[in-house]
Amino acid sequence: MYLLIILIMFASMGIQWRLRSKFREYAQVQLQANLTGAQVAELMLADHGIRDVRIISTDGQLTDHYNPTDKTVNLSEGVYAERSAAAAAIAAHECGHAVQHATAYSMLQFRSAMVPTLSAVSKWMPWILIAGVLLIRTSLIPLGVGIVLFSLTTIFSFVTLPVEFDASRRALAWMDKRGIVTVQEHTMAKDALWWAAMTYVVAAISSLATLLYYVSIFMGGNRRS
Repeated sequence: MYLLIILIMFASMGIQWRLRSKFREYAQVQLQANLTGAQVAELMLADHGIRDVRIISTDGQLTDHYNPTDKTVNLSEGVYAERSAAAAAIAAHECGHAVQHATAYSMLQFRSAMVPTLSAVSKWMPWILIAGVLLIRTSLIPLGVGIVLFSLTTIFSFVTLPVEFDASRRALAWMDKRGIVTVQEHTMAKDALWWAAMTYVVAAISSLATLLYYVSIFMGGNRRS
């Protein structure tokens, strides 16, 4: 189990490095449509009849996200103003989440419904797990509670996967239909989004491995009791 967690950690680091490398590479390719990421986002939202979502610039690199609470597409500085295949892909992907929200995509609704609960338990869960491990010789209850709470984060990680893949599918389909990207640019956009999606895949597997680790401790303590 320790070896598996270490392997997942290195895989996550490798994928993060690969994603940043791909983004830097594709950011050098000028989009033939000559649109910034912000302009791509505006077009995609307009084409889907979405007029109540704001597009704003946010600090950092690869910090792009859609916030369903205040209905904002947040694009990092390297995406908002750049005119590259990478910027177009990421901007369209985040707008894909806005389209999911507008069309009541079930998996996004499910994930959003989990957020308040996860926010409430996240501050206590690590301490409960630590207490559970320390007190395992006297009681299995704290660790059992911690495992139940941690399982919610694992479920959330796996629910996130179809949401992310669907947003990328919507983005690529729209860019092709709208003529935003050429065949070569489509390939680059698809590759960049695939590596971005892999970060979520590794996060989900890592969460599952950690959950199984705590379960193994619980089962070991149960056999001793």
